[in-house]
Amino acid sequence: RLHLVTWNVGTASPPPDVTSLLQLNSLDPTMDMYVIGLQEVNSRITNFLSDLAFDDPWSIFFMTVLSPLGYIKLSSVRMQGLLLLVFVKHVHLPFVRDIHTHYTRTGLYGYWGNKGGVTVRMSLYGHSICFMNCHLPAHIENTEQRLDDFEKILEMQFEGENIPSTLDHDVLFWFGDLNFRIADYGIHFVRESINNKRYNLLWEKDQLNMAKKKEAFLQEFIEGPLQFKPTYKFDLYSDVYDTSEKKRKPAWTDRILWRVKNLCQHASKEDEFSAEEQTISVTLNNYISHMSYGISDHKPVTGTFGLELKPLLSDPLVMLNPEGEWSAEHDVLISYSAVPEFPSSAWDWIGLFKVAFRHVNDYVTYAWVEDDEISSNKDRKQVYMSAAEIPDMGGEFLLCYYSNNFQSIVGISQPFQIQPNRTLMEKDLTQEENSWMQKPDNLESHDEF
Repeated sequence: RLHLVTWNVGTASPPPDVTSLLQLNSLDPTMDMYVIGLQEVNSRITNFLSDLAFDDPWSIFFMTVLSPLGYIKLSSVRMQGLLLLVFVKHVHLPFVRDIHTHYTRTGLYGYWGNKGGVTVRMSLYGHSICFMNCHLPAHIENTEQRLDDFEKILEMQFEGENIPSTLDHDVLFWFGDLNFRIADYGIHFVRESINNKRYNLLWEKDQLNMAKKKEAFLQEFIEGPLQFKPTYKFDLYSDVYDTSEKKRKPAWTDRILWRVKNLCQHASKEDEFSAEEQTISVTLNNYISHMSYGISDHKPVTGTFGLELKPLLSDPLVMLNPEGEWSAEHDVLISYSAVPEFPSSAWDWIGLFKVAFRHVNDYVTYAWVEDDEISSNKDRKQVYMSAAEIPDMGGEFLLCYYSNNFQSIVGISQPFQIQPNRTLMEKDLTQEENSWMQKPDNLESHDEF
């Protein structure tokens, strides 16, 4: 299950709570992956420079919410106000490979990144998946410019790299503030149709729906029905459409579409295509807006999808586990084995992580698989970690094998306990007792509480 969010946050800070946005209280099974595409993240030069050095407030916010629930930030890409974050459940990590990011500027003739697209692509259980978050030009009269920019973004992602083009991926998700408006109808008719929940009256004049009928490259993209209010433009902290002097006409600017490659190829052939041949299918479970969020003039939109994949990979490249009982009182051993064809590197490492770790660099300590190796045979290898590196307080941890060639985690252990350092704890207790014994007798106190 995949939950995809698009939200133009209008330079605002994160809201206090995103439980409903991420459907964390849902009775349905939990999500396997979250993909969050934001537009207009605050990119004033001071903010942007500090965000380049450290994670930006929105990334930190979503990591803080999702890491205790067993999700790791797999990848992210930022281009000025555009931010794309991908979170995945730990269990899937060894089967997510070949992760690459890219961005394309289209603002100010391609020299300015306030508009454009950011992309994360990966191989998921052997299938190529691409996520593309776009912010296209505004204003009702710029439909052609929007379409031209999107075509340019499609062509330029991963150009010249040894990676499939965006349209060659098995599944491509396209989402963002696409800025398409409702043509022809006046503001009164549009608002009246919305008030009466007769959204279908507006569908045929939605510029993206109109373009999909004419433009061949758009016809392969699928979108769920727009059964929610247009998500732009609202007064802040309200569900009232724009009351400013400009009185912008409401529009479905914020959208989520997808394209499945083998459906496109088979649709263009005469022969029948049996469902058994299909190794990947995408089902939209819900497509909704979230009216309760008022920090910007756009409402966020989410799509929850079922991805059915016939796994082309079933075994992790590396299996690893801690040997014996772990404690900070002695050096410890890690045992691992790799599949025969695994291309190991001198730069591979094994990290010790807290169970609720946020991202791949959030390790407590690590060991180089070659430098710290102490034994090796064709079936198993052993690597040691020094007692000095092990957390004295103990707790629940896991081990991850990071492959330099794949630039990702290719093996993850089951969670395990590290015993606290008893010697240190006894020493602390003795010190506490001594300091308590040395305190002067309680002086008469006249403080009353």
